[in-house]
Formats: sequence, C-alpha cells, structure tokens
Amino acid sequence: MANNFIYQFSGSVYFNLTNRCPNNCSFCIRHIKNGVSGSELWLEHEPTIEELMRALEGMDLSSFKEAVFCGFGEPMCRLDLILAVSPYLKERGLAVRVNTNGLGDLINKKRTAPLLKECVDEVSVSLNAPSKEEYAFVCRSVYGDEAYYAMLNFTKDCVAEGISTVMSVVDVIGEEKIERCRALAKSLGAKFRVRVEIKKDTEY
Repeated sequence: MANNFIYQFSGSVYFNLTNRCPNNCSFCIRHIKNGVSGSELWLEHEPTIEELMRALEGMDLSSFKEAVFCGFGEPMCRLDLILAVSPYLKERGLAVRVNTNGLGDLINKKRTAPLLKECVDEVSVSLNAPSKEEYAFVCRSVYGDEAYYAMLNFTKDCVAEGISTVMSVVDVIGEEKIERCRALAKSLGAKFRVRVEIKKDTEY
C-alpha cells in the first residue's frame, strides 16, 4: 500500500481520494491490478484536505489542462475534498471532472449535483447496464435496486444543473446492451461513451 493521493495519467492529473466504493462491479480494475500507469493506488489512509493541499502546493500544474477525481474508489465518498480542492484547481486554469458511479446522493444522503455545479465542469457517470436487473447483476451494489434509480436521477440532476454530463459503459456488455444504454443516456440528456474493458495484460 502507498499514499498516492495524486497521480498522472493520459496527460491529466488525477486524484485518488478513497478506496471505498458501494459497488463491486464485475469488471472493476481493482480485481486484477493494484493501480494504473505505474501508480500504486491502494491507500494506507484517506487524505485530509490539508494533506491534499500541501501536495498540490508543491506541484507545477501548468502542464495539465484537466484534473480528474478518479482513483481506486468512489470519489463521491469524499465529497468534502472535491468541494474543497476543485476551486483551487479551477483558479489555476484546469477543467475539473468527476468520474463516478452516480451514487453520490445515496452516499451523502442529499442532492449533490447543486453542490458540484459550482466547481465541476464535467461529470462522467458509469451507467454499465440498461436495466435495473442487469445493473444489479453487473454492479452488485450495497444499495440493491435503489442504486440503479439513484444513478439515473443523479444523471438527470447533473444535466438539469447545467453540468456537462457523460454516461459510460464498458464494451464487454455487447452491442445490443450498448445501444440500449446509448438510447437511455440520450433520453436523460447526457452524452455517451463506450470504455474499453481493462484486462490483466492491458497496458494501463
């Protein structure tokens, strides 16, 4: 284990805030790898705001255009850090994105899109399946059936708040389900993206 709270990937700066996640998705990278791009992402402890800010103040952020909250856990488990750090990043000219399973409202027991709209440019929501039953089979959430509907409602809320919103799926689910997911994302007013499945031998 390490404490890589901040790492670089694909030209962006990433924030690894927690290893907690209410889902246990069958395709999750955590089942086969310990990190990405040479960065060990299992944490010894979650960062405090002070720790994260100290690490940031020692960095030159001028070479990055985007900051992404996406690590080895669900970043909305640390909404406090997202809200505290994002203004600092935006002041330095970075666009801010949150990659999420869309369950932040359940995790935080309140609507989170109105909070995010003040400091986040884009939200990428893992849709992963086109129906409640298929989502439950793939994502195995601690919230049960409630998770699927909460994810859809969060997406609608982000769109309504004017946040650029993308829904994504992993290509392993097959073309028929991908197209159903594409139609579902469109019906919610969100953009759509297909992610490539990461396998053990994938360079990532």
